Amino acid sequence: MSSLDGRIAVVTGAGRGIGREHALLLAREGAAVVVNDLGGGNDGAGADAGPAQQVADEITAAGGRAVANTGNIAEWAGAEALIAQAVTEFGGLDIVVNNAGILRDAFIASMDESHWDTVIAVHLKGHFAVLHHAAVYWKEQFKSGSPVTASVINTASASGTFMPNPGQANYGAAKAGIAALTQVAALELERYGVRANAIAPIARTRLTLATPGMSAMFAEEVPEGHFDAFAPANIAPIVAYLAQEKCPINGQVFAVQGGAISVLDGWSTHRTIETDGPWLVEDLAQRLPALL
Repeated sequence: MSSLDGRIAVVTGAGRGIGREHALLLAREGAAVVVNDLGGGNDGAGADAGPAQQVADEITAAGGRAVANTGNIAEWAGAEALIAQAVTEFGGLDIVVNNAGILRDAFIASMDESHWDTVIAVHLKGHFAVLHHAAVYWKEQFKSGSPVTASVINTASASGTFMPNPGQANYGAAKAGIAALTQVAALELERYGVRANAIAPIARTRLTLATPGMSAMFAEEVPEGHFDAFAPANIAPIVAYLAQEKCPINGQVFAVQGGAISVLDGWSTHRTIETDGPWLVEDLAQRLPALL
């Protein structure tokens, strides 16, 4: 018996790269998968039904269960339709993997409103929209007396957590928001039988290959027979584990790259200065720099 037999998953951005590997491994582990991908370019422009359908076809050709979805999860109705498709096609929903993303890099002084709004919409709103409609379904199931053992795996990034990248104010802010959203979801949805975790993956994808300052590292060829630390397939196993019914982990964010997995602690308090009365600017000028 495979680890995900009988479970039903939706994976966004599953037509290429990391998302494709998620969908393929979840299916090999026994899950039925709704493969979502709008099929747009790196910047989110355009649409192509091909990538999502190709992954769904690959899964079914191997004996698995999958259907394609080409909806735009940055739109409320698109996210709602994605969740409804899982319930209609396969009879329920147990796993949500939010992975869809785009890039519109620019330095802050050069970034226009569309750069900001589009990236926030696809990443942060897209994560929330899918999560919201899934949570509505799970809450209704729980209140009707049906058992819920669901898992959400969101996709943050090193850029939004431990490795900020110049030129990605929009992307980094969205990814940091996703990490925070994950922790809130873990607290809110646990009562309904839902766990929420996030990963911050580093792998070779069309987005990382297009990232200034990082493309050369990801483009390096790996000699035949050597471990490819940047292969997207390295990211999928932790997602498959977090998606298991009996996985106990909730509210965590993991950095994942190659053969390494790290737990991210997020913002924390390290050193403190105190005063017995109101702060004086002069006092802060003397004491605050020494705190850093």
